[in-house]
Amino acid sequence: MNERFSASGLMNPFFPDEVSFGDKGVTFKVRKLFKSNDNFVFYTDISGVEIESGIFFSTIRIIPRMRPEIIINNFTKGDAKKVKQLILDKVQA
Repeated sequence: MNERFSASGLMNPFFPDEVSFGDKGVTFKVRKLFKSNDNFVFYTDISGVEIESGIFFSTIRIIPRMRPEIIINNFTKGDAKKVKQLILDKVQA
């Protein structure tokens, strides 16, 4: 399973956040103007996924075990729901 989701280009057209699914875990790329953070989390290390929805876009909050939470912004509501469902399917498997 090698799916990839990118945040909307409307809010941050040059540096959108990304979520990439692999066989063993998920990579979260949080981009800023002069830096980016790549966080890889094994599916077994994820204890929860939360979505905070606004009018147009959603924020996805990943809660790993023994690490600070990872926050990725500006995803469409549909993509946020897909990301959450894919993570939960892998965590429960």
